[in-house]
Order: sequence, then structure tokens, then C-alpha cells
Amino acid sequence: MNGTRTAGELRSRAQQLLTASGVPEPNAARTAEMLVLADVWGVHTHGLMRLPHYLERLAAGGCRADAVLTPVSDTGGVVVYDGGAGLGHWQLWRAAERAAELSGSTGIAAVAVRNSSHCGALGAYVYPALDEGLLTLVFSNGPAVMPPWQGTRSVLSTSPLAAGVPAAPRPVVVDLATSAVARGAIAWRAQQGIELEPGWAFDVDGEPTTDAQAALQGMLAPMGGSKGFVIALLVEALTGGLVGPNLSSAVPDMFNRADDAVPQGIGHLVVTVRPGAFDPAAMERFAALAEQVGDAGGRTPGASRIGPADLADDRVVEVADSTAAHLDDWAKRLNTTAAQV
Repeated sequence: MNGTRTAGELRSRAQQLLTASGVPEPNAARTAEMLVLADVWGVHTHGLMRLPHYLERLAAGGCRADAVLTPVSDTGGVVVYDGGAGLGHWQLWRAAERAAELSGSTGIAAVAVRNSSHCGALGAYVYPALDEGLLTLVFSNGPAVMPPWQGTRSVLSTSPLAAGVPAAPRPVVVDLATSAVARGAIAWRAQQGIELEPGWAFDVDGEPTTDAQAALQGMLAPMGGSKGFVIALLVEALTGGLVGPNLSSAVPDMFNRADDAVPQGIGHLVVTVRPGAFDPAAMERFAALAEQVGDAGGRTPGASRIGPADLADDRVVEVADSTAAHLDDWAKRLNTTAAQV
């Protein structure tokens, strides 16, 4: 069963749980915003359902509450930070802001965060660029859950990617995993006791399964067969390979409590482009492209999504009873005085 709360209530509760775990208030606020935004979008697999897992990792030390972004290198158009095993949400948001800022003068900028942690719904991080009329690409990696095409052992993560195109009247927002389904969707169905769709996953023996719990311990199928694997491999090269420090095969699993004390070492990459640096007419063509999609009977991805700047406190958000119960348990564990979810 599900209930409803306001976005303001949920942000406040998530922020208090994070600050009670030692996360500085600005970082906790940004992380809470990213989690609630995912729930507003209906992407519950990357929303507050994940918060208890982050809290477990913060308590165990695998995720550092006191982490800061430390500059590693800066060549003008390329900046690299070390995340110090901190929460990925606020770190990737800062990287996206920095990339947007730099692209204003360089035309194109790439900002990476190495040694970070899971960051939630990747599509959230296109908005620092979109709000400035910029085009952006965002990549990340995670624990290995996907085998090569026709392979028998997990090598790649779900290899998520996101993109934001500043079309008018609404921006285009691409946000997807390159596996047949996001792993969060598997965890969500496991929590709710719902079977998987056939063709989504394999168990630990490589056999197809519709059991969500078995799939969490097994492997995910790539989307689109061999083509999906190729795209996933490219994302892994841009994150685990280019940014590091870990390839997905070495990233600890946030759904495995035995891994909670081990830093994930995830790599994030943001590439942001100022369209006018290529052609002043680029923005007109973006708008024309979106219009052509609509005229052909289609819909541009992300057209119905709101960005963080438009997330009002009185927005009603659906929350699963099981998620609310887990957050209430954590409030007792951390001895916070916030109202129950």
C-alpha cells in the first residue's frame, strides 16, 4: 500500500536523517532534494527507497559523511575531483554546476568526480546545464550486474546515462540504464514482493528468472541485446575507465550489507556544451526537432518532468508504506525528533 506526503515534508525528513548521520546540512539538503525529486517523477526505485541503504553505508563507514570534493586536476576545460567516498548526489550536482559554469567561457567542459558513491536518478543532474540553456551529457557506473552479450559473468554495471537538450518549449531529458531494467526497479519489486517481467534478469546460475530476490543476487540483461551491451561498455569506459578509480567489477554492492563498510569508488562524468559555440542557430534547430517529434505523433522524453527549481513544498508525493516504515525505523535508530513519514 502507498500513502502521500508533501515534497516539503519528505525533504525535511530525509535531510534530518542525513544530518543526524553526520552529513553537513548543505550536502544533506541537496541529497534530500535529489531523492524526493526522483519520487516526484515516479522513479521510486531511485527515490526515498534508497535512503535506508545510504544510511547503512554512512553508519558503517563505506560512505563518508564528512567527505569533501578535493581538486585533483584542472586544465581549464577539464576538471577532476576526488569525492573522498562521499554521497554521490551532492557531489555530482556540484560537478554539473561547475561544468555549466566552465562551458560559458570554453564552449565545452568536462567535470569528473572519482572515488564517489551512488548518486540516484541520473536525469536530475542535467538541470544545472538546462537552466542555463546548455546541452549536457552525464554518465556514472556502479556494481557489476550485467554480463557481456552471451557472457556468463557480470562485468558491467547498469551503465546509466542522461542527457539534457535545451529545446523549446520544454527541454529534452534522456535518463536511462543500458540494462533491460534499472537495478533499482529490481530492488523495488523485491521490496514489494512483485515478480519481474520475463527477459529482465538471470539468477546466480545464469538462468532466466522472474524472482526479484534471485535477480538481486544474479545478473541483469542488457537492453536491446548486443547493441545495449555495446552502449553499456562505452559508458563503463567513460566512467570506470576514464574517471575511476574502480571498474564496475570492483564496486561494492549497496544492496549487500556485507559491503557497507567498503567505499564504492564510483566515477561520475559530466560533459556540458554551450550550443552557441557551435552555431547560433543550434537552439532553433533543437526547437524544430522537438516540434517535428510532436507533429509526427510522438513525445520528447522528459517533457513532463519538473526540475529541482520547480519542486514546490506543497507538491503531493506518493510514498510506499514499506519505505515510510523503513524511514521511521531509522528515525528511532538515529534518535531524531522529526515527525514520522
